[in-house]
Amino acid sequence: MAVDSPILLKLQEKARSLPRKPGCYLMRSSQGKVLYVGKAKDLKSRVGSYFQKGAKSPKTEILVGHIRDFDFFLTENEAEALILENNLIKKHRPKYNIMMRDDKSYPYITVDFNEPFPRLIYQRKVKRVPGKKVFGPFVHGSNISDVLRIIVKSFQLRDCTLREFKSRKEPCLLYQIKQCSAPCVDKITPRDYEEDLRLAINFFDGQGHQSIEILKARMFDLAEREEFEHAAMIRDNLEVLDSFLEFSNQGNVEIDSKARDVDIIAFHVGEIEVELSLYLIRNGLLLGHKNFHFPVIDCNDEIEEEVINFLFQYYSQGHESYPERVVTEFSKENNKLFEDALSSLAKIRVQPPKVKANDFASLMELTKDHAKEHQRVRVANEDSVYVGLNKLKELLGMRERPIVLECYDIAIFQGSSPTASQIVFREGKAEKKKYRSYHLTEREEGNNDFAMMRETLERRLEHGDLPDVFIVDGGKGQLGAFQAVLKDKKVDIPVCGIAKSKVKGSFKDDEVSRSEERLFIPNRSNPYILSKNKSLFRILTQMRDEAHRFSRKLHHKAEKKRTISSWLDQVEGIGPKLRTQILSKLEHKPHELKEMQAKELQELLGVSHKIAQNILKVLN
Repeated sequence: MAVDSPILLKLQEKARSLPRKPGCYLMRSSQGKVLYVGKAKDLKSRVGSYFQKGAKSPKTEILVGHIRDFDFFLTENEAEALILENNLIKKHRPKYNIMMRDDKSYPYITVDFNEPFPRLIYQRKVKRVPGKKVFGPFVHGSNISDVLRIIVKSFQLRDCTLREFKSRKEPCLLYQIKQCSAPCVDKITPRDYEEDLRLAINFFDGQGHQSIEILKARMFDLAEREEFEHAAMIRDNLEVLDSFLEFSNQGNVEIDSKARDVDIIAFHVGEIEVELSLYLIRNGLLLGHKNFHFPVIDCNDEIEEEVINFLFQYYSQGHESYPERVVTEFSKENNKLFEDALSSLAKIRVQPPKVKANDFASLMELTKDHAKEHQRVRVANEDSVYVGLNKLKELLGMRERPIVLECYDIAIFQGSSPTASQIVFREGKAEKKKYRSYHLTEREEGNNDFAMMRETLERRLEHGDLPDVFIVDGGKGQLGAFQAVLKDKKVDIPVCGIAKSKVKGSFKDDEVSRSEERLFIPNRSNPYILSKNKSLFRILTQMRDEAHRFSRKLHHKAEKKRTISSWLDQVEGIGPKLRTQILSKLEHKPHELKEMQAKELQELLGVSHKIAQNILKVLN
């Protein structure tokens, strides 16, 4: 946008009229789409800075070039602005905001004391209710599902649902093989079961060594009674449980009883990315860590402010186990802002590493070092999506790094039931809610990939909200068909094609051929060999494979429906409603159905005896 353009002058004038109060602002495009959401202590000063002369980051310059209008919301204070900003980001998913992506769902162990003879349950999503105890989250490396299974067997706790437990009249097989004490039929007293449950819970409550000693004593007792098989089972289980305790105790942290649930947060600013490392302490044990990263160039605010915005997105996603404290090295002012915002979610103290009551200085140094080293290792191994996306930007001659990519694939066999898939990735990760599928027109000439690709893209363009880059599964032909449609529709979005090709080489004097992934780029004579950039290779091949899987799944479903429909339509007495009912229940193939009796078909499909006879008549 030119410095003295009418649009810029209009935006400057509007910004000067804003109040000097805290709040949020929404930057909009010419179509009214929200491009960026920000917060400010002083709206007039913050929004006005976008449209003034002076040095700006490349990302901000690009953003300002797309802004045609803005809205604002007033809040009581900056903490409220942070909360509102997070809600607006979730609602509008603006292109130029740093989006928090946490695809990992961490497991918890729960015990519902509202049930008779409570059991240990492995859960990903936990709803807290009175009487339910929750342990976790358990992070990568804890092997928690295997550990739980062994603990349940070792202490012979019940593993059945409440419904099964209440309906049991005789003990199940687990009782016979010494893996359940059969509380369902009173083979154990509530008091003894409660003691076994306590010993099992010890493993998640920092008292596991006490339970290990009791298991060892039981093992020796069984051996003396010559119950060697049962003793051997406990012996094998002890090895896994010892490993679990060793893993847990690597993070045994000596802190006071008032601060047993703590998150330690540090960040490292590299040349390309900001790396966040978060160490999780629960019940005084260091359970593990989480890591996040985003590009330095995407920061429109100060780095520390961007980190706080990012972390608030993380905590506001909904946590079953909030910490009592968050330890950071933010400024005193930002710690207060963060704590005030977190109070809308839970009662969480935000403090520096070293205060009178607690000393987390050594853990903070460990977390900072982890952030730095995690980034170094990932960048060295080209494991950062931003390396790949920046390479794609360079190859396509784009002004800014692409964020949203869409990939297309056609599935067809002998001209029947053609389908297409639309796969969407944001920041190098799948955004499955935006996947789309298309049932395409069958053509007289049979397989015609180019015509079907054209139909797919024409239908896609009708819906708007277009990506930064289109990717097509195929070489020059498919790429040309895609470009032709974009040109006809006057859509200026880069497009490239990904395809495997056989290349010849030599190995020990023998000529061999191998597959090579290539990226076809408009106006480039030779395709780009994707193996030259591991990050871009991973992103694009994953998209292509997802597109294959999705389109073929839809094609097989459509083909199955078409095949079944072809003979169902010939059955007398079946109208549209009954046809839908039969299709919803039909799992068998026609040759399997024809072997059935009319009565069997009647029960299977929920139809009358006459309709069942008509079906058999057509099939035979």
